[in-house]
Amino acid sequence: MKVSELKHFLRSRERFTIALPDGARVPGHFHVTEVGEVTKNFIDCGGTLRRQRAVSLQLWAADDYDHRLAPGKLIHILELAEAKLGLGDLPLEVEYQGAVTVEKFGLEERDGELQLTSLVTDCLAREACGVPTEKFTSLSAFTAATAGGCTPGSGCC
Repeated sequence: MKVSELKHFLRSRERFTIALPDGARVPGHFHVTEVGEVTKNFIDCGGTLRRQRAVSLQLWAADDYDHRLAPGKLIHILELAEAKLGLGDLPLEVEYQGAVTVEKFGLEERDGELQLTSLVTDCLAREACGVPTEKFTSLSAFTAATAGGCTPGSGCC
């Protein structure tokens, strides 16, 4: 999700919730403690120079249980950060306190709520560093190839 998509989502809501990947909810009294640009300059394992930019939102659940961040207030915070930091319409990442350390998530809209999504690593230079590219095998090809040799109740599977 990009900044513009989050603001569009928020404009049509009076309230919003944020779900963690495991289905638990970020407590409704959370604060957005930081909005910033994160720039990562790096070289991948194939030697290609790369640059990634994202807008980071840091969420924090305090002990002030009467607090509730309204959609309009979050839009204001985002627009203030855009103006003061010169942010572009960048992808969002969200930082949230896990059991042991701060965890980083993606963000998307699902079924009318915001969903924190798990992030994964990947090799960006598979051919250059010798990692084989995964080949997709369709389930129908597998079924067709084995259909003649195994039938239900035959004990072969």
